Amino acid sequence: MTLPIEARTTLQVLDRPTRALVRLAAIVTIGDETAVRQVIARAAEDVPPVWIEELLLQTYLFAGFPRTLNAMREWRRLHPVASPDAGPVDGDQLRVLGEEACAVVYGVMYDRLRLNIRQLHPALDDWMIVEGYGKVLSRPALDLPRRELCIVAACAAAGQDRQLHSHLHGVLNAGVASAVVDAVIDELQELVGVERARTVRLLWTRVQGK
Repeated sequence: MTLPIEARTTLQVLDRPTRALVRLAAIVTIGDETAVRQVIARAAEDVPPVWIEELLLQTYLFAGFPRTLNAMREWRRLHPVASPDAGPVDGDQLRVLGEEACAVVYGVMYDRLRLNIRQLHPALDDWMIVEGYGKVLSRPALDLPRRELCIVAACAAAGQDRQLHSHLHGVLNAGVASAVVDAVIDELQELVGVERARTVRLLWTRVQGK
């Protein structure tokens, strides 16, 4: 299977725009309206507008439509015009892209994942590939490594440790350096608290096999 170009990208440093994007991912997942408004305004100072839009769009996968709609409404106050939509629309293309992206994230666990999800319900497997990894996470305006970092932030903030475990593996599989994940967890501590950050670090340590 040919890997998407994003999967061959390595992210070695938590640069300022990515740091702000990760904070945004966490706050739109758990924050109240005031916190979301503030973090979007701060992110707008450092993050390319199209990255913010893509992060807000993918938020519905991890925090639901209500939070996505509310956050996008706040973003539109600052940036009234949507970025051009270059996402794939063909159903067959979405499936191929979704399978490729999911295989990158899950690596050697990909086949087991597909089997496990199909056993939960075949529709969930289809939606995961076509809707999640195809329609949303394969959109070209934001690379897969940064998308995975934002998913880690969302799952860490929401206390979804089963998915967090998977996506901590996923950021490594997508080409993110371990030091970047360390820095992201440090960044999240201010948002989720010391105890929650400690739990995330313990899980991260197990993922690295330490």
